[in-house]
Amino acid sequence: MELIFIIEQVLNGLLIGVYYLLIALGLSLIFSLGGIVNLAHGAFYAIGAYLAVLLTDRIGFAGSLVAAPVLVGLIGIAVERFLFRRFYRSDPILSLLLTFGLAMIAEQGLRMIFGASPLPYAMPSALRGQVFVGDFIYPYYRLMMLSVAVVAVTLTWLLLYRTPFGRVVRAGVQNPEMVGALGISLEPYMMAIAALGVGLAGLCGVLLAPIVTIHPAMGAEILTAAFVVVVIGGLGSFWGVVAAALLVGVVRGLTSYFLPPASEASIYLLMLLVLLFRPRGLFGERIQKFE
Repeated sequence: MELIFIIEQVLNGLLIGVYYLLIALGLSLIFSLGGIVNLAHGAFYAIGAYLAVLLTDRIGFAGSLVAAPVLVGLIGIAVERFLFRRFYRSDPILSLLLTFGLAMIAEQGLRMIFGASPLPYAMPSALRGQVFVGDFIYPYYRLMMLSVAVVAVTLTWLLLYRTPFGRVVRAGVQNPEMVGALGISLEPYMMAIAALGVGLAGLCGVLLAPIVTIHPAMGAEILTAAFVVVVIGGLGSFWGVVAAALLVGVVRGLTSYFLPPASEASIYLLMLLVLLFRPRGLFGERIQKFE
Protein backbone atom coordinates (compact mmCIF):
# COMPACT_ATOMS: atom_id res chain seq x y z
CA MET A 1 0.00 0.00 0.00
CA GLU A 2 2.88 2.35 0.79
CA LEU A 3 4.29 1.80 -2.70
CA ILE A 4 0.93 2.68 -4.26
CA PHE A 5 0.85 5.97 -2.35
CA ILE A 6 4.38 6.78 -3.48
CA ILE A 7 3.47 6.06 -7.13
CA GLU A 8 0.45 8.34 -6.80
CA GLN A 9 2.65 11.10 -5.40
CA VAL A 10 5.12 10.66 -8.25
CA LEU A 11 2.26 10.98 -10.76
CA ASN A 12 0.96 14.03 -8.92
CA GLY A 13 4.49 15.43 -9.06
CA LEU A 14 4.67 14.78 -12.79
CA LEU A 15 1.35 16.60 -13.15
CA ILE A 16 2.75 19.58 -11.24
CA GLY A 17 5.84 19.43 -13.45
CA VAL A 18 3.72 19.38 -16.58
CA TYR A 19 1.92 22.61 -15.81
CA TYR A 20 5.19 24.20 -14.67
CA LEU A 21 6.55 23.11 -18.04
CA LEU A 22 3.77 24.76 -20.05
CA ILE A 23 4.46 28.05 -18.29
CA ALA A 24 8.26 27.81 -18.20
CA LEU A 25 8.69 26.72 -21.82
CA GLY A 26 7.12 29.89 -23.18
CA LEU A 27 9.03 31.96 -20.63
CA SER A 28 12.32 30.43 -21.78
CA LEU A 29 11.57 30.80 -25.49
CA ILE A 30 10.67 34.49 -25.19
CA PHE A 31 13.79 35.27 -23.18
CA SER A 32 16.14 33.17 -25.30
CA LEU A 33 15.18 34.82 -28.57
CA GLY A 34 14.17 38.31 -27.50
CA GLY A 35 15.99 38.89 -24.23
CA ILE A 36 12.70 39.82 -22.53
CA VAL A 37 12.23 38.60 -18.96
CA ASN A 38 8.46 38.42 -19.08
CA LEU A 39 7.11 39.06 -15.58
CA ALA A 40 3.64 39.26 -17.13
CA HIS A 41 3.75 35.64 -18.26
CA GLY A 42 1.64 34.48 -15.32
CA ALA A 43 -1.04 36.98 -16.30
CA PHE A 44 -1.55 35.13 -19.61
CA TYR A 45 -2.06 31.94 -17.63
CA ALA A 46 -4.74 33.70 -15.58
CA ILE A 47 -6.38 35.10 -18.72
CA GLY A 48 -6.53 31.57 -20.14
CA ALA A 49 -8.38 30.37 -17.04
CA TYR A 50 -10.86 33.25 -17.17
CA LEU A 51 -11.46 32.66 -20.88
CA ALA A 52 -12.22 29.02 -20.09
CA VAL A 53 -14.97 30.20 -17.72
CA LEU A 54 -16.42 32.51 -20.38
CA LEU A 55 -16.20 30.13 -23.32
CA THR A 56 -17.23 26.81 -21.80
CA ASP A 57 -20.92 27.77 -21.59
CA ARG A 58 -20.88 28.67 -25.30
CA ILE A 59 -18.59 26.11 -26.95
CA GLY A 60 -18.00 23.52 -24.25
CA PHE A 61 -14.82 22.57 -22.45
CA ALA A 62 -13.23 20.96 -25.53
CA GLY A 63 -13.89 24.11 -27.55
CA SER A 64 -12.43 26.34 -24.87
CA LEU A 65 -9.37 24.09 -24.70
CA VAL A 66 -8.65 25.10 -28.30
CA ALA A 67 -10.09 28.61 -28.50
CA ALA A 68 -8.72 30.08 -25.25
CA PRO A 69 -5.01 29.42 -26.01
CA VAL A 70 -5.51 30.82 -29.52
CA LEU A 71 -7.08 34.00 -28.13
CA VAL A 72 -4.31 34.34 -25.55
CA GLY A 73 -1.77 33.85 -28.34
CA LEU A 74 -3.39 36.70 -30.30
CA ILE A 75 -3.05 38.90 -27.22
CA GLY A 76 0.60 37.86 -27.11
CA ILE A 77 1.06 38.98 -30.73
CA ALA A 78 -0.35 42.41 -29.90
CA VAL A 79 1.84 42.73 -26.80
CA GLU A 80 4.94 41.72 -28.75
CA ARG A 81 4.16 44.03 -31.65
CA PHE A 82 3.41 47.17 -29.64
CA LEU A 83 5.42 46.67 -26.43
CA PHE A 84 8.13 44.00 -26.45
CA ARG A 85 9.53 45.01 -29.83
CA ARG A 86 10.51 48.43 -28.48
CA PHE A 87 12.74 46.91 -25.81
CA TYR A 88 14.80 44.24 -27.56
CA ARG A 89 17.85 46.48 -27.75
CA SER A 90 17.26 48.33 -24.49
CA ASP A 91 18.65 47.81 -21.02
CA PRO A 92 17.08 44.59 -19.64
CA ILE A 93 15.88 46.46 -16.56
CA LEU A 94 13.47 48.39 -18.79
CA SER A 95 11.81 45.19 -20.01
CA LEU A 96 11.53 44.04 -16.39
CA LEU A 97 9.75 47.25 -15.47
CA LEU A 98 7.55 47.02 -18.57
CA THR A 99 6.42 43.45 -17.95
CA PHE A 100 5.97 44.06 -14.21
CA GLY A 101 3.67 46.96 -15.02
CA LEU A 102 1.87 44.85 -17.63
CA ALA A 103 1.31 42.11 -15.04
CA MET A 104 -0.19 44.63 -12.62
CA ILE A 105 -2.45 46.07 -15.33
CA ALA A 106 -3.65 42.60 -16.34
CA GLU A 107 -4.35 41.59 -12.74
CA GLN A 108 -6.27 44.77 -11.98
CA GLY A 109 -8.11 44.50 -15.29
CA LEU A 110 -9.31 41.00 -14.38
CA ARG A 111 -10.33 42.28 -10.97
CA MET A 112 -12.34 45.13 -12.52
CA ILE A 113 -14.07 42.90 -15.07
CA PHE A 114 -14.73 39.77 -13.01
CA GLY A 115 -14.45 41.02 -9.45
CA ALA A 116 -11.99 40.07 -6.74
CA SER A 117 -13.89 36.97 -5.58
CA PRO A 118 -12.84 33.56 -6.94
CA LEU A 119 -14.91 32.21 -9.82
CA PRO A 120 -16.39 28.70 -9.67
CA TYR A 121 -15.64 26.39 -12.58
CA ALA A 122 -16.96 22.85 -12.67
CA MET A 123 -14.97 19.95 -14.02
CA PRO A 124 -16.48 18.51 -17.25
CA SER A 125 -18.85 15.71 -16.32
CA ALA A 126 -17.38 13.39 -18.97
CA LEU A 127 -13.96 13.62 -17.29
CA ARG A 128 -15.09 12.97 -13.74
CA GLY A 129 -14.37 9.68 -12.10
CA GLN A 130 -11.26 7.65 -11.46
CA VAL A 131 -9.13 4.92 -12.98
CA PHE A 132 -8.84 1.79 -10.84
CA VAL A 133 -5.94 -0.60 -11.39
CA GLY A 134 -5.86 -2.88 -8.38
CA ASP A 135 -5.17 -0.65 -5.38
CA PHE A 136 -4.05 2.18 -7.66
CA ILE A 137 -6.59 5.00 -8.11
CA TYR A 138 -6.10 8.08 -10.24
CA PRO A 139 -8.56 10.72 -11.57
CA TYR A 140 -9.52 10.68 -15.26
CA TYR A 141 -9.15 14.44 -15.50
CA ARG A 142 -5.53 14.41 -14.36
CA LEU A 143 -4.69 11.74 -16.91
CA MET A 144 -6.31 13.92 -19.58
CA MET A 145 -4.21 16.89 -18.43
CA LEU A 146 -1.02 14.85 -18.74
CA SER A 147 -2.03 13.67 -22.22
CA VAL A 148 -2.88 17.15 -23.53
CA ALA A 149 0.34 18.60 -22.12
CA VAL A 150 2.44 15.84 -23.68
CA VAL A 151 0.82 16.51 -27.05
CA ALA A 152 1.40 20.28 -26.72
CA VAL A 153 5.07 19.87 -25.78
CA THR A 154 5.62 17.31 -28.56
CA LEU A 155 4.11 19.64 -31.17
CA THR A 156 6.28 22.49 -29.87
CA TRP A 157 9.37 20.29 -30.17
CA LEU A 158 8.43 19.31 -33.73
CA LEU A 159 7.97 22.98 -34.63
CA LEU A 160 11.34 23.99 -33.20
CA TYR A 161 13.43 21.01 -34.32
CA ARG A 162 11.79 19.67 -37.47
CA THR A 163 10.79 22.77 -39.46
CA PRO A 164 12.62 25.61 -41.25
CA PHE A 165 10.94 28.02 -38.83
CA GLY A 166 12.52 26.20 -35.91
CA ARG A 167 15.97 26.22 -37.51
CA VAL A 168 15.86 30.00 -37.83
CA VAL A 169 14.64 30.39 -34.24
CA ARG A 170 17.41 28.17 -32.88
CA ALA A 171 20.00 29.97 -34.98
CA GLY A 172 18.65 33.29 -33.70
CA VAL A 173 19.07 32.09 -30.13
CA GLN A 174 22.66 31.00 -30.70
CA ASN A 175 23.96 33.68 -33.03
CA PRO A 176 21.54 36.50 -33.94
CA GLU A 177 24.28 38.53 -35.66
CA MET A 178 24.93 35.73 -38.14
CA VAL A 179 21.20 35.38 -38.85
CA GLY A 180 21.02 39.13 -39.48
CA ALA A 181 24.07 38.96 -41.76
CA LEU A 182 22.18 36.41 -43.87
CA GLY A 183 19.42 38.97 -44.38
CA ILE A 184 16.89 37.26 -42.10
CA SER A 185 14.91 39.52 -39.78
CA LEU A 186 14.11 37.89 -36.44
CA GLU A 187 11.21 40.21 -35.65
CA PRO A 188 8.51 38.10 -37.38
CA TYR A 189 9.90 35.01 -35.69
CA MET A 190 9.81 36.75 -32.34
CA MET A 191 6.13 37.55 -32.89
CA ALA A 192 5.42 33.88 -33.55
CA ILE A 193 7.43 32.79 -30.51
CA ALA A 194 5.56 35.29 -28.32
CA ALA A 195 2.24 33.88 -29.58
CA LEU A 196 3.42 30.32 -28.97
CA GLY A 197 4.83 31.07 -25.52
CA VAL A 198 1.83 32.91 -24.13
CA GLY A 199 -0.52 30.49 -25.89
CA LEU A 200 1.05 27.63 -23.91
CA ALA A 201 0.50 29.65 -20.73
CA GLY A 202 -3.15 30.13 -21.76
CA LEU A 203 -3.48 26.38 -22.37
CA CYS A 204 -2.16 25.74 -18.88
CA GLY A 205 -4.77 28.14 -17.49
CA VAL A 206 -7.58 26.25 -19.21
CA LEU A 207 -6.31 22.86 -18.01
CA LEU A 208 -5.96 23.99 -14.41
CA ALA A 209 -9.19 26.00 -14.25
CA PRO A 210 -11.31 23.09 -12.93
CA ILE A 211 -8.87 22.12 -10.16
CA VAL A 212 -7.48 25.44 -8.88
CA THR A 213 -9.02 28.62 -7.52
CA ILE A 214 -9.62 31.11 -10.34
CA HIS A 215 -8.82 34.61 -9.10
CA PRO A 216 -7.05 37.70 -10.50
CA ALA A 217 -3.71 37.07 -8.73
CA MET A 218 -3.40 33.42 -9.72
CA GLY A 219 -0.75 34.22 -12.32
CA ALA A 220 1.65 35.59 -9.72
CA GLU A 221 1.36 32.37 -7.72
CA ILE A 222 2.74 30.16 -10.47
CA LEU A 223 5.26 32.56 -12.00
CA THR A 224 7.96 32.14 -9.34
CA ALA A 225 7.97 28.36 -9.73
CA ALA A 226 8.16 28.76 -13.51
CA PHE A 227 11.26 30.96 -13.16
CA VAL A 228 12.80 28.32 -10.89
CA VAL A 229 12.24 25.72 -13.63
CA VAL A 230 13.87 27.96 -16.25
CA VAL A 231 16.88 28.62 -14.03
CA ILE A 232 17.35 24.93 -13.18
CA GLY A 233 16.91 23.80 -16.78
CA GLY A 234 19.20 26.43 -18.28
CA LEU A 235 18.41 29.21 -20.71
CA GLY A 236 18.28 28.29 -24.37
CA SER A 237 17.68 24.58 -23.78
CA PHE A 238 14.34 23.01 -24.69
CA TRP A 239 15.12 19.69 -23.05
CA GLY A 240 16.67 21.45 -20.06
CA VAL A 241 13.33 23.09 -19.30
CA VAL A 242 11.49 19.79 -19.83
CA ALA A 243 13.86 17.90 -17.51
CA ALA A 244 13.80 20.66 -14.88
CA ALA A 245 9.99 20.91 -14.87
CA LEU A 246 9.55 17.17 -14.36
CA LEU A 247 12.33 17.07 -11.75
CA VAL A 248 10.86 19.99 -9.82
CA GLY A 249 7.38 18.46 -9.98
CA VAL A 250 8.50 15.04 -8.72
CA VAL A 251 10.63 16.55 -5.95
CA ARG A 252 7.71 18.67 -4.81
CA GLY A 253 5.27 15.78 -5.05
CA LEU A 254 7.43 13.42 -2.98
CA THR A 255 8.29 16.14 -0.46
CA SER A 256 4.62 16.94 0.03
CA TYR A 257 4.09 13.25 0.94
CA PHE A 258 7.11 12.65 3.17
CA LEU A 259 7.69 16.17 4.56
CA PRO A 260 4.63 18.38 3.87
CA PRO A 261 5.92 21.58 5.57
CA ALA A 262 8.93 21.64 3.24
CA SER A 263 7.09 21.02 -0.04
CA GLU A 264 7.29 24.66 -1.16
CA ALA A 265 10.86 25.17 0.02
CA SER A 266 12.08 21.97 -1.66
CA ILE A 267 12.08 23.47 -5.17
CA TYR A 268 14.20 26.43 -4.06
CA LEU A 269 16.66 24.13 -2.31
CA LEU A 270 16.83 22.08 -5.51
CA MET A 271 17.60 25.25 -7.49
CA LEU A 272 20.36 26.16 -5.03
CA LEU A 273 21.96 22.74 -5.33
CA VAL A 274 21.84 22.78 -9.13
CA LEU A 275 23.32 26.27 -9.36
CA LEU A 276 26.16 25.37 -6.99
CA PHE A 277 27.37 22.71 -9.41
CA ARG A 278 25.91 23.97 -12.72
CA PRO A 279 25.64 27.79 -12.69
CA ARG A 280 24.12 27.76 -16.20
CA GLY A 281 21.53 25.16 -15.22
CA LEU A 282 21.30 21.52 -16.22
CA PHE A 283 21.56 22.09 -19.97
CA GLY A 284 22.25 25.82 -20.16
CA GLU A 285 23.96 27.32 -23.19
CA ARG A 286 25.64 30.61 -23.91
CA ILE A 287 23.04 33.09 -25.18
CA GLN A 288 23.93 36.16 -27.14
CA LYS A 289 21.77 39.27 -26.90
CA PHE A 290 19.14 39.77 -29.59
CA GLU A 291 20.30 42.43 -32.02
